[in-house]
Amino acid sequence: MHALENITYDELQIGDYATFTKSLTEEELVLFAAASGDVNPVSLDPEFASHSTYKERIGHGMWSGSLISAALSTVIPGPGTMHLEQKLKFDLPVKIGDTLTVKLTVVEKGERNRVTFRCEVTNQNNELVVEGESVVVAPTDKVTLEKPTLPRIQIED
Repeated sequence: MHALENITYDELQIGDYATFTKSLTEEELVLFAAASGDVNPVSLDPEFASHSTYKERIGHGMWSGSLISAALSTVIPGPGTMHLEQKLKFDLPVKIGDTLTVKLTVVEKGERNRVTFRCEVTNQNNELVVEGESVVVAPTDKVTLEKPTLPRIQIED
């Protein structure tokens, strides 16, 4: 069993941080396009992308943003977190094969269990890819849950 345990509003302290890491694979790229409806040819069409700014396919910016959401809901604060706001600046493209690490740091605790996090996403070369800020409602009740097993999804042409 792999458990998910939250960190409640009362447990969180200014300066607390946690990380979450995931790689962008071809499968992840296509699944994100299918799920989101974002079929930008810069991400999906090698010929089109070869004439773009980066000369190759790049991942969807919001795929990186979705990793921040994943980190907030599974790591810090974890299960029960409600995402309210997110401000992002995309500094570098994410390429297929890149491994991104999200670092979330508590910068402010406010009324009604609101917590503000500084968000930094770096690639495997420790280059800043995305930066920003997220505001959440942190859980108040402590929970530990079994991490769900997701179904295997197969991509077909």
